[in-house]
Amino acid sequence: MSQVIETSNTLSRLASTDELLLPDTAVCLLAHEAVLHVQGPDSERFLQGQLTCDVKQLPATKSTLGARCNPKGRMQSSFRLLRDRSDGYLLSLDAALVPAQIADLNKYAAFFKADVHDVSAHWLRIGLWGDQITAALGSLDMVWPDADNQITRQDAGLVIRLGADAAELWLPADKATDQVERLLQQAEPAHLNQWLLRQVRTGIGQVSATTFEHFIPQMLNLQALGGVSFKKGCYTGQEIVARMQYLGKLKRRMFRLLLAGTQCPPPGAEIVARDSGRSVGEVVMAARSDKMVEILAVVQTDAAQSEALSLADSEGPLLTLSDLPYKLESEARPA
Repeated sequence: MSQVIETSNTLSRLASTDELLLPDTAVCLLAHEAVLHVQGPDSERFLQGQLTCDVKQLPATKSTLGARCNPKGRMQSSFRLLRDRSDGYLLSLDAALVPAQIADLNKYAAFFKADVHDVSAHWLRIGLWGDQITAALGSLDMVWPDADNQITRQDAGLVIRLGADAAELWLPADKATDQVERLLQQAEPAHLNQWLLRQVRTGIGQVSATTFEHFIPQMLNLQALGGVSFKKGCYTGQEIVARMQYLGKLKRRMFRLLLAGTQCPPPGAEIVARDSGRSVGEVVMAARSDKMVEILAVVQTDAAQSEALSLADSEGPLLTLSDLPYKLESEARPA
């Protein structure tokens, strides 16, 4: 525990205080998220009935996005899921959600040979991205995965590839201090804002404490990101999620929006149609770029495409639509 605190403090001290500074090869501490460990011989069966992703089909060499819903299909958390080296699973999610999720999951885990624990102190999770990512990993004797979402595992930790030039590093706490020192010789610390900006641009939203149970998975475009299986069978909230998919009645989804200025709206901030003032959506997450604020927001589709949008109680600039790096089925057929 003391080692991970020491390493976290080292990264925090060295992290750039400039939100807009982006080194060619950047590294930052992912302290806004925590890690849950679901362990036991029934872990797979237990999680298969709890999560939107297909736990049974997930190999040890891959990670996946996913969500946990209430019976009405509303997301209580979103996460990245991977297998550990034993009979369990690791989930990274918004740290503020962890206490409630542990308590709720353990109510159901009591009927299985499975337990849920917060193991955040056992890991140091780092975002690494930029031009020299393979060289930076090489300095740690870590191997760059061949494809997105794939994992390579070494004694020094594991690498999850997120894109052509970005990865998460999961370093065991008892080995992390030396690894961080070596990494900082190859990459420069960046502000967490820069990691979140990359997440906004890749169109990966995240449930926070403020948006707990506000969205069904398709509202965060999770089906386009491989985080929802429509073939796996029953899980909590599955009926609602499937109905939205096959009956085509989803009227809100996540868009990327741009806002002139420097102030990031918080998750849950209301978005309105400027002319009428009616509420049409809410912010999922936001980050600053060097020119503006970039936002992921769940908005009524008709309003996003035909009305002038702004933040509620604001006489400031309008929100403008921007692209996401993936297409949705609803964009190829009538709603």
